[in-house]
Amino acid sequence: MRAIRRFTVRTVLPTELAALGELVHNLRWSWHPETLDLFAEVDADLWEQVGHDPVALLGAVTPARLAELAADRRFLRRLADAADDLREYMTSPRWYQTLPDGARAIAYFSPEFGIAAALPQYSGGLGILAGDHLKAASDLGVPILAVGLLYRHGYFTQSLSPEGWQLEHYPSLDPGGLPLSLLKEADGSPVKIRLGLPDERVLHAQVWVAQVGRVPLLLLDSDVADNDNAGRDITDRLYGGGTDHRLMQELLLGVGGVRAIRAYCRATGHPEPEVFHTNEGHAGFLGLERIRELTEARLTFDEALEAVRAGTVFTTHTPVPAGIDRFPVELIERHFGGPASWPTVPVERILALGAEADPGRFNMAVMGMRLAQRVNGVSQLHGEVSREMFKDLWPGFDLDEVPIGSITNGVHAPTWVGRELMELAGRELPALLERARGWEGIQKLSDADLWEIRGVLRRRLVEGARARLRRSWRERGASDAELGWIDDALDPDVLTIGFARRVPSYKRLTLMLRDQRRLTELLLDPDKPVQIVIAGKAHPADEGGKKLIQQIVKFADQADVRHRIVFLPDYDMALGQLMTQGCDVWLNNPLRPLEASGTSGMKSALNGGLNLSIRDGWWDEWYDGNNGWAIPTADGVSDPDRRDELEAAALYDLIEHEVSDRFYDRAFDGLPRRWLEMVKHTLASLGPKVLAGRMLRDYVVGLYTPAAKSARALSADAYAPAKAFAAWRVRVTRAWPGVRVEHVEASGVGDTPEVGAAIELHATVALGDLEPGDVLVQAAYGRVGPHDELVHPSYGKMTCQSVDDDGRAHYTGVVPLDRTGAFGYTVRVVPDHPLVATTAELGLIAVPEEPVGMTNGTLR
Repeated sequence: MRAIRRFTVRTVLPTELAALGELVHNLRWSWHPETLDLFAEVDADLWEQVGHDPVALLGAVTPARLAELAADRRFLRRLADAADDLREYMTSPRWYQTLPDGARAIAYFSPEFGIAAALPQYSGGLGILAGDHLKAASDLGVPILAVGLLYRHGYFTQSLSPEGWQLEHYPSLDPGGLPLSLLKEADGSPVKIRLGLPDERVLHAQVWVAQVGRVPLLLLDSDVADNDNAGRDITDRLYGGGTDHRLMQELLLGVGGVRAIRAYCRATGHPEPEVFHTNEGHAGFLGLERIRELTEARLTFDEALEAVRAGTVFTTHTPVPAGIDRFPVELIERHFGGPASWPTVPVERILALGAEADPGRFNMAVMGMRLAQRVNGVSQLHGEVSREMFKDLWPGFDLDEVPIGSITNGVHAPTWVGRELMELAGRELPALLERARGWEGIQKLSDADLWEIRGVLRRRLVEGARARLRRSWRERGASDAELGWIDDALDPDVLTIGFARRVPSYKRLTLMLRDQRRLTELLLDPDKPVQIVIAGKAHPADEGGKKLIQQIVKFADQADVRHRIVFLPDYDMALGQLMTQGCDVWLNNPLRPLEASGTSGMKSALNGGLNLSIRDGWWDEWYDGNNGWAIPTADGVSDPDRRDELEAAALYDLIEHEVSDRFYDRAFDGLPRRWLEMVKHTLASLGPKVLAGRMLRDYVVGLYTPAAKSARALSADAYAPAKAFAAWRVRVTRAWPGVRVEHVEASGVGDTPEVGAAIELHATVALGDLEPGDVLVQAAYGRVGPHDELVHPSYGKMTCQSVDDDGRAHYTGVVPLDRTGAFGYTVRVVPDHPLVATTAELGLIAVPEEPVGMTNGTLR
């Protein structure tokens, strides 16, 4: 029989142990080893049985054991110390509190958060990054208030069929059994968020709060009695359902998320956010909700749009157009038009925000960028890719000026670095993880100690992999009598390569299988054997990804190699920690440049692993030739099979002739000195860069603080600056067709221009209905390409000398001849206002109709 209702009965702790509940319900335990040690002491055997889940531990521990602990003075002292440590951590000033002009609060929206395996609300890299973002914010004191959805079935757990096909399972999650508390009104009733829907329906959601150190994470949950069955199922699964279902989730996340923030701040006194950060386009509707709030407070749509844009940051993680959420226009019209519409927010203005090249589609990333004054990608290379992808939003501007910057991702080291490595550094490493200096001290670590710790971590991986492998084979129908070989699967002394990630086709899970004979030779080499540990999930709807997994599993099932290559199902945070800590080499071979950033290789590097990767994402900017190996890419080869063949051959060569050689090159004392030299260099060179703390500092300094200043500037004096700026933008946009560069002439070039000389430019510009103060006239100059295009030009401001009665303005400026070779110049006009963040912000530019001033000779 099946139960008609599932819920968790929570333990009533003795008064003496009340602080245990405080520790359990702050997820700081997920990165604080001392607190985890305290939980293990509650009941060591039970702690292992519940998979190191503190909530499950307290739900299963017996009253008799609790009574024993309540009378154990040593345990109570440790408990009191842990509780005091948490309170000090929560209240003491940290890095952010020393900064001037920081935002009072920052709202951070993401569809998924990877905080701990005990809170399975993540599918892959986007969620893990979001979790690390919150943890770093907590450590640094950055006042983030996070928003997501509570998925009652999480993403999915993965197993394999006897044939090696991925099977998905969606276990039910009871919020009462998770480290969550229900947000309540002053009268004790649950806070309820409401959204109007088409057909006079109303969607209701309650709000759960997960405390991530100092950061509150609000999770909206539609599984409430007020909703019909369809409404209750909206937050059933992460990335589940069809188009309508996905849109409903994103409406709840964006619109409902803003309302949840307002309710939380009202209920707790938390400061209202000045900055709203959208982690990918899934939460883009938050901007519309904020516009609705302001328009109902008597601002026009354009005025509200400017006020909202000023305080909004948008981060894109997608390197390909196919990865962006796009909805049918009629679906957006149905939700924002008709009876369900917002009277102060016209549906045609909403549609314009998401308009793209296909008139039938509404693009969430495009809307996110139009609603944000500051946009970034997640690595330098991804920033370049994103500028190319979205350049049509800023027509006429060079790629370098498309206003999409980049902040390279980082990882939260206390979550991912093996505890033994922390202890090896004499407790100094945690301090290093908080700052971007002092890492040269890594060189002082003993080779013998470092190699011993690497052996401990590798051995733990082997033991954990065998346990997971045995469980998987049993689930596939094997009997214990068939599984004796697993006792010898993998070897704690063999070079171990890890590959773990989501399984879309571009990540090329099966590139290693390109030449199975050669792979087998590498695995079974009698002198320099290699073993590979693999994990990954394919999206339930991705049949191609599932086929890739099946191909890997079939190869790994073969009796001659199964002790050297294994696929471990159900890739989650716990397995990710095991692998990134235990593997000697982290393999990543995506199709360049389709990996936006990637972070698993960063985790491996912080644990003394070496990266073996295509130069994509973060590895493209931080590979230095000595901190790992770069797999050569066959750029320009159009045949995908030929490209895979070439890059796979390069991969085999690197493993055989460089990676294995160095790992097995042992000194007289048995230590791989050259290998350990690379490990130490990797820790010293990458350590300061790959930290989530460095990433968050970059966000604070480069995006959050400027956004907060902009938001304050526009909202001052009852939004008078926002009203004036919106009026200016409308006026400039309407008048722009009348702006032209009519004439440009130069003097001082001479017959033989030489470096160090200068050209004086004179330009006549028709301003139409605009004034000189509305525009910036610039001379653009520098190297020219084969088609007379300026390549990475420099810009110099030109000065208005006079304005004729007919609106023609005369400008002068100087162009320095500062380089040899082919040189050129032109003149351009762009809008100018103190409140614009970038030259390209309005997407308006005027240049001469014909190229002018190109000097194609050689400057001497």
